[in-house]
Amino acid sequence: MEQKLKEILQSVSPLDEAAMEEARKRQAQLAKPPGSLGRLEELSIQLAGITGKVHNSLDKKHLLVFCADNGVYAEGVASSPRSVTLMQTINLTRAKTGASVLAKHVGAGITVCDVGVDADIRDSAVLNKKIAYGTKNMTKEPAMTREQALTAILTGIELAQSTDADVFGIGEMGVGNTTTSAAVLSVLLGADVEKVTGRGAGINDEGFLKKKNAIRKAIEINQPDRNDVVDVLRKVGGFDLAAMCGGFIGSALTHRPVVIDGFISVVAALCAVRLCPNVRGYLIPSHASFEIGYRLAMEALQLQPIFLLGMRLGEGSGCPLAFQVLDAACAIINDMATFDQAGIDDGYLDEIRKGDKFSVEAPV
Repeated sequence: MEQKLKEILQSVSPLDEAAMEEARKRQAQLAKPPGSLGRLEELSIQLAGITGKVHNSLDKKHLLVFCADNGVYAEGVASSPRSVTLMQTINLTRAKTGASVLAKHVGAGITVCDVGVDADIRDSAVLNKKIAYGTKNMTKEPAMTREQALTAILTGIELAQSTDADVFGIGEMGVGNTTTSAAVLSVLLGADVEKVTGRGAGINDEGFLKKKNAIRKAIEINQPDRNDVVDVLRKVGGFDLAAMCGGFIGSALTHRPVVIDGFISVVAALCAVRLCPNVRGYLIPSHASFEIGYRLAMEALQLQPIFLLGMRLGEGSGCPLAFQVLDAACAIINDMATFDQAGIDDGYLDEIRKGDKFSVEAPV
């Protein structure tokens, strides 16, 4: 599996610079002041780099949600009962959760994948890729074996590869996974636990203290190698987090844009970029998560979110909102008139262009 992952990572291409340059030229011809549509212009250029085409249409939108339980739950780090993972995994397939309601609202498909829920799920709508019945308690031993971590990553890659979609969003469901995400982020960034750990779905002061202590203990006991992402994921991560990492890689491998949700999703995206730097160009941030560690992860990726909505639900709930913005970016570059088509002499913009402070560059 190590060799298979290595070969996949080497196969992820950088963005198509020639297509991006053509998209820039197209944006410069459209009947508007340079850069006046801001992020929409940037996104259209980024999409060109991803697909190799100036004109794109993201008709098939899809949310990949990876579900798993986390052994660290035993340390009292979460306010929700563990049964919530099972119930919400099923509810995601029924358009009854926040993310699935929003996916349905924008016409996006959804695949709910069990990679480690601590229960047998007999609902055929849930894709069964279970690796184990939850991870081990990372405060006492590694969360999983290296083989299990690799299996989870490859599962995410293969699911993205095999799903028919023009754009993906990556989400999760798993009680305790803000704890594992904070642990992974702390190790990857060499950051103090206090700076990356929030209250997740909402815990009292006693639970918050337990959460931070559990993360410190897990890192101290397992000593994950920050230069080896697989080692970090296997020791203090989760099956959901590792599979999400694979989902980002698989999207990039197949030249399709992929949307980051919130805190857990951005940590998985950071893992993917640390494994394969070329993945970064395929990432589209959605909303700024309320979680404290989100900002540090985004700074590490050198990305900026599109929305500021105070959201912290997870599940992939921010992704359908970003799909709408990506549609708008496509509409602008595809359908807006050029100066010639609009019968406008654009000479009045020459001085602006000479000292243009709003030149459009894709965030790559």
